[in-house]
Amino acid sequence: MTRTITPRLRTLVLLLLAVAGALLAGAAPASAHAALTGSDPAQGVVVDKAPTQVSLTFSEKVAMNDDSLQVLDPKGKNAEVGSPANVSGTTYAVKLKSGLAKGTYTVAYQVVSADSHPVSGAFTFSIGAPSQTVVSGVGTAAGDTVVGWLYAFGRYVSYAGFIVLAGGAAFVLACWQRGSGVRALQRLVVGGWLALTAATLWLLLLRGSYTSSGKFGDVFDLDLLGQVLQTKTGAALVSRLLLLAAAALFIAVLFGAYNRREEGEEKRDLAFGLGIGGVVVAAGLAASWAMAEHASTGLQPGIAMPVDVLHLMAVAAWLGGLTALLVALYRAPADTPIETAAVHRFSRLAFGSVLALVATGTYQSWRQLGSWSAFTETRYGQLLLVKIGLVALLVGIAWISRRWTGRLADVTDAVAAAVKAQQPEKESETERDEEREKEHVSASKAAAGKGSEKNTGKGAVSGDDKRAAQLARQRAAVDTARQKRLRDADANRFGLRRSALAEAGVAVVLLAVTTWLTQTEPGRTELEAQAATSSSSSSSSSSSSNSSGTLTLDMPFDTGGTDGKGLVRVDLDPARVGGNEMHVYVQRPNGRAFDVPEVKVAFTLTAKKIGPLPVTPDHITTGHWSASSVQIPMAGDWKIAVTVRTSDIDQVTVSKNAQIG
Repeated sequence: MTRTITPRLRTLVLLLLAVAGALLAGAAPASAHAALTGSDPAQGVVVDKAPTQVSLTFSEKVAMNDDSLQVLDPKGKNAEVGSPANVSGTTYAVKLKSGLAKGTYTVAYQVVSADSHPVSGAFTFSIGAPSQTVVSGVGTAAGDTVVGWLYAFGRYVSYAGFIVLAGGAAFVLACWQRGSGVRALQRLVVGGWLALTAATLWLLLLRGSYTSSGKFGDVFDLDLLGQVLQTKTGAALVSRLLLLAAAALFIAVLFGAYNRREEGEEKRDLAFGLGIGGVVVAAGLAASWAMAEHASTGLQPGIAMPVDVLHLMAVAAWLGGLTALLVALYRAPADTPIETAAVHRFSRLAFGSVLALVATGTYQSWRQLGSWSAFTETRYGQLLLVKIGLVALLVGIAWISRRWTGRLADVTDAVAAAVKAQQPEKESETERDEEREKEHVSASKAAAGKGSEKNTGKGAVSGDDKRAAQLARQRAAVDTARQKRLRDADANRFGLRRSALAEAGVAVVLLAVTTWLTQTEPGRTELEAQAATSSSSSSSSSSSSNSSGTLTLDMPFDTGGTDGKGLVRVDLDPARVGGNEMHVYVQRPNGRAFDVPEVKVAFTLTAKKIGPLPVTPDHITTGHWSASSVQIPMAGDWKIAVTVRTSDIDQVTVSKNAQIG
């Protein structure tokens, strides 16, 4: 099959496969990395009195503008006053107008998470009793528009461009230095640079519309572009463009001065310098993703960002090097075949890259999942299982490739031996060609007239030179075709080409799944959001219908420090005027008991200017505090505030209102 496909067509097919992989990755539904973990009022709750503000709590810090948080009354008119503000940690609130009428209100939000992804949504709550509302179509993410799909495509092209650029250059320098003179490899690396540069400029233009209106007409809005340049993502994209200028100089030296230099100490010194400079530029380019995306926020960002850089560079060395190897196997000239030693060097490079990917991927999986149950209970975990299966399949195919590599004969020696064996035949052919040429020249001279003998001699000499040059070109073409035929006839090399092509096919699918993962909400965040939503629902139910006589309030908290997130639950029984028994439970996001150093509770009846009445519960067991005879002097809408301290300096106070008595 490989002999019937032209090299140009084969290269086009490989590029189409890579683009298809990017499109498959982009076909995943956009899902941001910040999630709404709580709200006050809670979703769907019916409150007796109009609240003074609406607050939203997210799983991580988000960026807001004046229109990021809107509250719409049943008629669709704005009920908020002023701009939203950060009140504590990851909680943001907006003030409401006074004298709000009864009915159903809609809360719509559109923010940008700390890892650069837009987050949007909407929910309702009611004052007094539910009612009809004219509000519809709010909470649509900008990422779901045409601009969102274009932005996703640009991200995947940028990833692919970096992998081809960095991996192709690493293959030339570390594995096959003679490849710096192969045109196909030069075009591959330069194509990666062009793809990454174009995609970065494209992302910079789309970013403003992508995180705000989602309208294509806003792509060329200079005001939005100016705002983007002041954000972390904008700075990362500009840094990437500056580093690409350095990468262009690196490419020019690699395929220019380095390629032309003769073998020797000077060329080895230049190769060493190019290697150091290339690693620095590649690490800087990889850091432009790590500094602006999910590695820069959440758990252990100081460790996560270097790990993310190493992970991306290992991917480039493996998959980009594999692409370069395929180009060398299929497109290298017959007189410059890739040597066995170069294939062995890439095999070792790929093996080291796989080890680095396993180590960094294990850390990233722990950071994004947080528990074994997240493997099966979240979309991120399910995709990660698919990725692990693909990696196992890829390693299996790579093992087959290593077997072919071990049996691969040096093609250069094989071709030389075959050419030497066929040398007598070539010499006889050459002698016959020369004899025919002499006869032709003699015939030309005999046909010439005596009167123009001098001029005819000059013409014959000129014709002889042209014919000799033509014969030389024909002989060179025949020799090249013979060498290519002998090279491709090597069964071991043919097997390596097939296994490497299969490996590249699986790698394309693996890259698609990996890029899909970057667009999927991490399992840790998804479970935390599910727990918070469930807690809010049960809290709303308990607050609105207290048939059991026990009031239960669940409040997510985040002290801002390491291991500072969790959920505090307050049970008050019988939640009436007089003495009550109170239990406080503190849990981690995964539901396990959280034994924090200190918990304090205070009761305030704002309407009567009573309180705060402090209560210091006794520590009973891990994550459990209790207090008896908690006195509630009168009935009313009480504010219950809980202060949680997770370290010597990290603490936060969360609160909710509840009807007692």
